[in-house]
Formats: sequence, C-alpha cells, structure tokens
Amino acid sequence: MESTVSTASSAMQADTQAHVIAEVRGGIGWLTLNRPQALNALSLEMVRALSHALMAWQHDPEVHAVILRGEGGKALCAGGDIRFFHRAATTRDPQLITFFTEEYRLNHLIFSYAKPYIALMDGVVMGGGMGISQGASLRVVTERTRMAMPETNIGLFPDVGGGWFLARLPGHVGEYLGVTGQAIEAADALSVGLADCHVSADALAAVVRRLRDGTWRSAGQIAACFTEAATDSDASNAVVAPHRAAIDACFSQASVPAVLAELAGSPDADWAAQTERQMARRSPLMMVVTLEQIRRGRHTTLADELRRELDMMTHVFEAGDGIEGIRALAVDKDHAPKWRHPNIDAVHEGEVAAFFVSPWRREQHPLVGLPD
Repeated sequence: MESTVSTASSAMQADTQAHVIAEVRGGIGWLTLNRPQALNALSLEMVRALSHALMAWQHDPEVHAVILRGEGGKALCAGGDIRFFHRAATTRDPQLITFFTEEYRLNHLIFSYAKPYIALMDGVVMGGGMGISQGASLRVVTERTRMAMPETNIGLFPDVGGGWFLARLPGHVGEYLGVTGQAIEAADALSVGLADCHVSADALAAVVRRLRDGTWRSAGQIAACFTEAATDSDASNAVVAPHRAAIDACFSQASVPAVLAELAGSPDADWAAQTERQMARRSPLMMVVTLEQIRRGRHTTLADELRRELDMMTHVFEAGDGIEGIRALAVDKDHAPKWRHPNIDAVHEGEVAAFFVSPWRREQHPLVGLPD
C-alpha cells in the first residue's frame, strides 16, 4: 500500500493505484480514500497511509488545511474491513489488535489535529468512517449522506471513539443511535451535532474542482468555499427530530429491558414498534454493553474512551458476538445470526462487566501514550 505525501515545496504525483491517495495541491492536503469497490472500507494499510500523511503535513507550512474525501460517489467510508476482522479473529491473527490500536491512534490524531481538517461526508459514512470524520473541524454532508454507528447489527459496539462522541449528543440521542444502529441522513446529522453544513452533491463537486484548481493561502479561505455553498437540508426523511420526545423518554431508562418496556407503552406507537423490531434483530449482549459504554463515555476523556474501546475489542471476538455477526452479514450472508443470548433477559451483569476489564496494566496499555 502506497501513499504520496508532498514535500514542503511542491505537490508530488499521486499514485492512483493506492487505496489512499495523499497529495498536496494548491495549499491543501488532499486525502482520497480510493477503494470504491468496498465503499472505501479501511484496511490496516489505509490507516497507516492516513496517519503517515497527517503526521507529515501537521507542521508543513505549505499545507493550510486537510480535506478528506471518498472516491466512487457512493461513500466516504463504510467502516473497517469486516471480512478481515472475521478472518483475523477466527485465526487468532495478532494483526487484528494491531489494526484497532493503529486506527484508534489515527482517530485521536484527527480529533486533536493542529490544522483545519475538513471531512466531505458524501454518501455512506458508517463505523470507521465516522471515526475519521467526527473529529473534523468542518463536517460537510450532502443529500446522499447516510450515517450510522451500526455495530450492534454485527455483534460489535460503537468504537472509533463512538462511546465518547455519541455520549455528547443532545438528550439521549446517542444511546438511541448506538443501541439500535439507526442510520440518519443530513438533516438529522445537522440537528444533533454530527455535521456542520449541508452542500448539495453537485455543488460539492464544483467546490472541490475550484479548490483543486486554485492556490490557497489560508484555512479560512478554504473553509469559506464550503460554507458559502451551504444550503438547507431536506428533512423529509428525518428519524430523530420528529421523535425526540419519545427517544429521550425511552433511551433515558436505566437498562435495555427498561428501554424495551418504555417502548411498549410509548404514545409514539409507530416509531416505537419499528424501534422494537430493530432491536429484536440486534445482538442482545452488545446492546447492553453499548448502553453501558455510552453512559460511561459521558464521564471520560476521548483518550480514555479509546483505551477502553481497545480493551473491549479484545473481549468482543472471544466472548461477544462479533464473529457470528460478521459471518451472517458478510461471510455466509445468510442474515440470520445466532446470537449467544436468545433475548435481553438472558444477558447477565457479569458478562457485561467483563467487557470493561482491561487485559493490560495501565502503564503497559498499547494506547498509554495518547494525551488526555
């Protein structure tokens, strides 16, 4: 896997065969995810290429801002390479934990990046795609944006800092999105603080052409090209704003069984019934783990959350539903996972607590060096 990072003085020719194309052009560091056949899903090599470019550009005076985009027109990034996760977990490949360790370092780098970092969240933005975009100083969505942290659907939990950024959404929207894996579009993303501005896909393409053809001397000029093209988003498909009262009433409950009980009596009956059906398809264990994760995430730093998520990831493929969930979705594709627990009531408190026990002493943790 290759990436092309500029020298301080000039842009270098991009390697169009790379899954990450990194180039400096007109004062902007461009990061293009170039794996469209996989909806730009992240591999370890892609994580390393992104990290390498960002570290190289952080103090490069020729780079005034960084722009992240996805090739193919369908996705910024659909997440991590879950087939690799399944293969590595079933063969006990140590590269699995290496992937998450390096991915979480990249997430932290983006959240704390020294220069403006602009994420063009056009198309599918899920899981790992959220991890490389939620830390952006400007998050741009379009009418094609479809955003989610869908991990409970495959027996995982919202990682890449999800326990931290979902915990900071208004009311109990974070619990709702994390536990159910509900996908949202631009209007909802803007209303809950997961995006900053909406630009139509056609206008976004024009802005990108303008930026790539010009020479830019300040980050403010670059960001203004997006904000000046911003328009109102279409709220006709909103799933959060019309149901906020019910979301907060149900997902403020102390436990997943209590959430389900509240849903059963909700006056927002159609929404509640649909949410119950969603939850019936999710991993019972991982819904309980996710609710606990987000509640803990309200009281922690991002660095501590990422350390916790790495701890949790060591457990999810051994004692969780990760292998089975990915098998059902992406390997055998039967869409009929056989979860460890038949229902929520079968999940025991001790099983959940085990996810929050680290296998490492704090001073030996792979992410010990992340600054708070």
